[in-house]
Formats: sequence, C-alpha cells, structure tokens
Amino acid sequence: MTRNTTEDVVRAATTAYLSGRPLDMSVLAADLGLSRATLYRRIGNHDGLVGMVLAEQTEHTFRRCLDGVCAEGLDRVRVVFERFMYAVIGAEPLRAFIERDPLLFIRIVLAPGLVEQRATTLFAKLLVESGVCFAVPTGVLAQAIVRIGDSFMYSHLLGGHEPETDNVISLVNLLLDSASR
Repeated sequence: MTRNTTEDVVRAATTAYLSGRPLDMSVLAADLGLSRATLYRRIGNHDGLVGMVLAEQTEHTFRRCLDGVCAEGLDRVRVVFERFMYAVIGAEPLRAFIERDPLLFIRIVLAPGLVEQRATTLFAKLLVESGVCFAVPTGVLAQAIVRIGDSFMYSHLLGGHEPETDNVISLVNLLLDSASR
C-alpha cells in the first residue's frame, strides 16, 4: 500500500530523525513507495520537511515537559521552561542532527520559521493560561523567551561556548518578573 499523505511523510521522516538517520529524500521516497517528484510535490523541499519534523518534535517535547506540572501562574511557566531547556539540550536525535548538519540546523531552527512559530505559540498559550497580566503582548513575550532560549542553547554553533542553562533560566525568570504587572 502506498502511503502518501503529508502526515505519512512527516511520520516516516520523524522515524528516520529519531533513529539518528539523515532525512534523505530519495530513501524516504523509496520507503514510502513514491517517486522523488511525487514526494517533493507532497511535501515541498527538504528544508521544509526537516522544519516540519523539528516543529512536531518541539511540540512533543513541550507537551512532555508540561505533563505533571502542578505549579500555577508564573511558577508553572518557569518549571515548564526549565524542563524544556534541559529536554532539548539532552535530546540525542537533535544532537546527532546538529553534529551531522549544523548549517541546516541553523537555517531551520535559528531563522524564523516553523520551529520558532510552534515554540512561540506553545509558550504564548502557556503564558495566557498562567492568568498573569503582562506589560507586553503574550506573543511578543513568548517569542522573546524562545529566542533567548535558542541563543543560549545553540550559541556554540555560532562560535560561542557550550550552553549555560542556569544563566538562560535566570534571564527568562528575570524577564517574566519584569514583564508581569
């Protein structure tokens, strides 16, 4: 049976990603019983597919970090952010991907796109659910949190030092405190 929905393609690409394999469009097309041309028509380009996979994994990781958090308000946001930072930094498939193709990672994750949009949406929803009033729109605050997290988590790719998670957590906590009314 030929599987050819977008969801099937993303699911197959996610399986490759989670197992540490590169997302090779020829291999993926063959695994799905599609021609490369059909695969590209279904999904767009390679970078777009990688973005979809990483956005899905971002949401999956975020939801795992949210599970079981009993704290409320800003404390809930703080706990989820800290869990999320450590989960992302420790994700072996992500480490393998970054090591294999750091420029592709930078292009997809550190530039505006699906991954940033998904993470920003998830954090914005969490901020709204906190019940706290902020001095800036929650979408702006959520994007700032995501970008600050990215800049600390991935600075080593841009010639910086290894992630200093405690520093970014402190900085985001300071941002949350100063942005709340």
